[in-house]
Amino acid sequence: MMKAIVILVCSLFALAGFSQSLAISLNDLREGDLLFCVKDKGNQITDVTQGVGGMKIDHVAILHRTEGGTYALEAIHKGVSLTPIDSFMARRDMVLAARLKDTVGVARSVVRALRFLGKPYDFNFMPSDSAFYCSELVQKCYRYKSGEVVFKPIPMSFHDNTGRITQFWKDYYGRQGLTVPEGEPGSNPGDLSRSAALCILGFVDKD
Repeated sequence: MMKAIVILVCSLFALAGFSQSLAISLNDLREGDLLFCVKDKGNQITDVTQGVGGMKIDHVAILHRTEGGTYALEAIHKGVSLTPIDSFMARRDMVLAARLKDTVGVARSVVRALRFLGKPYDFNFMPSDSAFYCSELVQKCYRYKSGEVVFKPIPMSFHDNTGRITQFWKDYYGRQGLTVPEGEPGSNPGDLSRSAALCILGFVDKD
């Protein structure tokens, strides 16, 4: 019954054409739902990636509930952190919520992600368990009951719609004496949002 309801919500959202009027409450969300942050205006991340429905998505976090409250489990510049949900929502333009269609392994996936609390942020966006960027935390930790990863690594993109690596990313890596890791295995929040493994639930109401 619950699976049928989730499919119905997905269908309604698709028919709504990603309208911001399709708002949902934080109370409608469950442990392990994904929170995609949508920018009103683009930035260096959204210039080289694509979100679901063409939206400018530059960050993803995991919803985590405890007896003490609701949090966004996220990899941010200060490291892998638990951010109170009110603070998380306040600093975002819009937040789009999504849920795995197959939720059997979600609880274990969240536990897996919690083990990385305190790990530093991966400013170089390289595959490693010593530091994490936002979508890397989700990509590595979300697994089906079988142990298979939900979101397989993809070739990283630092190029715009002309196929050219943007000057921002050339300078960004050049300052560190590194080559832009174009095409290296990785992830980005926009790509995760477009995964067929997800059901888009709606925009989270800030009120």
